Amino acid sequence: MHDRKDSDSRKLLRRLKEILAAAGGGQDRLDQITHHIADSMGTDVCSIYLFRDPQTLELCATEGLRAEAVHQTRLRLGEGLVGRVARAGRNINTENAPAEPGFRFMPETGEEVFPSFLGVPIQRVGEKLGVLVVQCREARLFSDDEIYGLEVVAMVLAEMTELGAFQGSQSDSMPQAHRFPLMLRGTTAQEGAAEGHVWLHEPRVVVANPVGDDPEKERARLHEGVAMLRESVDRMVGAADMGGTGDHTEILETYRMFAHSRSWLKRMEEDIRLGLSAEAAVEKEQSSARARMEMSADPYLRDRLHDLDDLSNRLLRILTGQGRDTGAEMPERPILIARNIGPAELLEYGRKLKGVVLEEGSVGSHAAVVARALTIPLVIHASRITTEALNGDPILIDGDQGIVHLRPEETVATAFRDKIAMQAEAQNRYASLRNLPATATCGTTVQLYMNAGLMADLPSLEGSGAEGVGLFRTELQFLIRNHVPRRGELAQLYRRVIDNSHGKPVMFRTLDIGSDKVLPYMKPQDEPNPAMGWRAIRVGLDKRGVLRMQLQALIRASVGRPLHVMFPFIADISEYEDAYRILMQEMSREQRLGHEMPTDIRVGAMLETPSLAFAPQRFFEMCDFVSIGGNDLKQFFFAADRENERVRRRYDTLNTSFLALLEQIIARCEAARVPLSFCGEDAGRPVEALTFAALGLRRLSMRPASIGPVKHLIRRVSIAELRQVIEDGKSQGLTNLRRPITEWLARQ
Repeated sequence: MHDRKDSDSRKLLRRLKEILAAAGGGQDRLDQITHHIADSMGTDVCSIYLFRDPQTLELCATEGLRAEAVHQTRLRLGEGLVGRVARAGRNINTENAPAEPGFRFMPETGEEVFPSFLGVPIQRVGEKLGVLVVQCREARLFSDDEIYGLEVVAMVLAEMTELGAFQGSQSDSMPQAHRFPLMLRGTTAQEGAAEGHVWLHEPRVVVANPVGDDPEKERARLHEGVAMLRESVDRMVGAADMGGTGDHTEILETYRMFAHSRSWLKRMEEDIRLGLSAEAAVEKEQSSARARMEMSADPYLRDRLHDLDDLSNRLLRILTGQGRDTGAEMPERPILIARNIGPAELLEYGRKLKGVVLEEGSVGSHAAVVARALTIPLVIHASRITTEALNGDPILIDGDQGIVHLRPEETVATAFRDKIAMQAEAQNRYASLRNLPATATCGTTVQLYMNAGLMADLPSLEGSGAEGVGLFRTELQFLIRNHVPRRGELAQLYRRVIDNSHGKPVMFRTLDIGSDKVLPYMKPQDEPNPAMGWRAIRVGLDKRGVLRMQLQALIRASVGRPLHVMFPFIADISEYEDAYRILMQEMSREQRLGHEMPTDIRVGAMLETPSLAFAPQRFFEMCDFVSIGGNDLKQFFFAADRENERVRRRYDTLNTSFLALLEQIIARCEAARVPLSFCGEDAGRPVEALTFAALGLRRLSMRPASIGPVKHLIRRVSIAELRQVIEDGKSQGLTNLRRPITEWLARQ
C-alpha cells in the first residue's frame, strides 16, 4: 500500500515538474495543476488560493467548483476555513466543513455539496503564499498519508510560486509578485534619508528543482550535505575562543545538537521518498518547524527557531551551491536589506552603504550604533522586507519617519528627492558655522561634543566642528570580534583614537554590555528585563579581569597625554568607589612597572538612573565630571522601555517633571563645581538641546550630523529669554512645555 502511495505521489510531482518546465501562462499552469491533483488523489475538488495582498486570499484556480468564481472569490486572512489555514499556517481536516467554527458559505463557488475539506498552507520559510484545498462529496476525514502527500505537493507549489511560475501579466488577473509599489512602516533606529537600490545581505536560496527524479540519489545528496554541515558546525565549536569564560559553549552545543538531530534527518528522508528533491525536503521541514515554533508561547523555543533557520539555510547553500557570494554585482547606492545583522558584518560593508533596513533589530543594538557611526539611516522592524524585496529594486528609506518605500511610484520618489535636496542644502549652510562657537544672542556659550564608537567616526570631529568626543563607546571593539580582544590590540586602537582627536578631549566610556548588547562569546542571561539587569558597570565589577585589562589599555594608550575615563550605569555611590579604586590600583601598578604615565587623569560617571540624582553630595565631589545618559535616564524615569513602540513615544522629554529632575542634577553639580554634560538622542534635537541649555547645561554630546542644526539654532536666539519662557510655563502649572517653547521659537 505504501509503495503504491509513494508511486502515486512521485508520479504527481513529476507531472508538476513537467508543467513547470512547459511553456504557458500562470493561469494555464494553475488550471492544469488543480486538475492533476484532484485526479491523482481521487477528490471531487482541488482549489488553489493565493495571496493578492498580505491580508487577502483569492481563488486563483479550481477543479470542481464553479469556474466563474475564479478571481472573483476573495477572503480576508482568518476568514472562513481557508483564511484560518492561512493565518495559523496549520492544516484543517474535517468531514463536515459547514459545522466547523469560522466556516463561511460562498454561494458563487457551489461548494455546499462538498462537506469533506482538507486545507494545507502553501508557505515557504515563514512566508505565507496561499492555501491548497481538496474536497469530496462523501463525508469523510482524509488519512494521514493523504495529508502528508498534500503537504509535499504544497511544498512544490511554494517553490513554483517563488520561481515565478504563476506570476500574472498586465493583461490577466493573476497576482503579480514583486511588481507593485509597497510602503512598509518600521521603527526609526537612525535618522536620515536615502534613495538607492536593494542589496540583500543573504540572497534567498532558489530551489530550481523541487521534484527529485531518483529518491536514492536525492537521499545520498542529502546525507552528503548533512555530513558537510555537521563537519562545519563541529569545526566551529572546536575553533570557538571562549575568552576563558566557557559561557558560549552551551549555545554552540545546542546548535550542534540541532545539526546532529536524527528526527530532523528522518523527516527529510520521508519527504524525499514521496518525491521531493533534497533541497525541497530541507525547505519543507524548515517551513513546518517555523510554523510550529512561531505558535509557541515559550520564548526559549522561539529563540531556537533562529538556530534551526540558520542551520537549514547553511544546508540549503551546501546543496544548491548558492553561497552568499552569488556573483551578483552590488548596485549603485546600495541599501542593505536583512532579517538581522551583526556589527562586524555591517562594518565589512563600510561606507559603501547608503542605508540599512532590518526586519528585526532594536533601537539600541550594536548594529544601530554602527549605523550611527557610518552616518547612514537605519529602519528596523520592517516586517516582510526580505521576502518582498529583490536585488536591484529601487528603494527609498526615510529614517526620520521609520518608513520604507519599495519600488516607489514616481510622485513619491520626486517628493522624497526634494526632501533629500533640502537636507543637503541645510548641511551646506551649517558647514559655514563649523569654526564658530555655539554662542546665543544673550552671550551664553554651549560646548557641543560628538559621540563616537569607531575610528570611522573620528574624521567627523574636525568636519562637524565638535569640541571633543563626549562619549567614545568602547564596547564596539568587543562586539565585532568572536573572542575577547587583547590588551595590546585595545591600547593600539585607543592610541589611534587619541592621535586622531588632535588634542581635543575624548571621554572613554568603559565597557557597556548587557541589555541589548550581548557579546558573541558571552552567554545571554535570558533576563526578563535586561535593560535593568546584569549590564555595564555591574558586569565590569563582577568580571574584574576584563575591566582591569581595559583600564590598562587606556592608561598605556594615553602616555604623555591626558586621559578621561567614564564609568557607565552607576546606580549607587559604592559602585563608583569600587570602579575608581580599581582604576587607581592599575595606575599604581603601571607606575611600579616603570611605564610612562598619562599627563593627567579625569574620572567621571554616567548618570543614567534616577537613584544617582539623589546620591550623597560626596559622590558629586568625587567625580571630575558627570554625564547624563539621557536615553536610559528617560526610560527609567517614565518606566517606559525605549524598545517598546507602544510606550516609548508616549513620554516627552519636555515634560515638566523630567525637566525638574534635570534641574536638580544641574544644581547638585554646580554646588560641587563638577562639569556636567547631557549625552543622548535628545541632545541632538535642536529644540530639546536649546531647552537643556536654558536649564543650565553647558555641554551637550550628540551624533556629528546634529551639531550643525543645534549650533545654528543656539546662535539665533536668547537662552536667557527662553529661561523666562520655561519659568512662566512652570508657574502656570503646565505639565509639558513643548507648546510654549515652540510658539516662542516661531516668534523668533
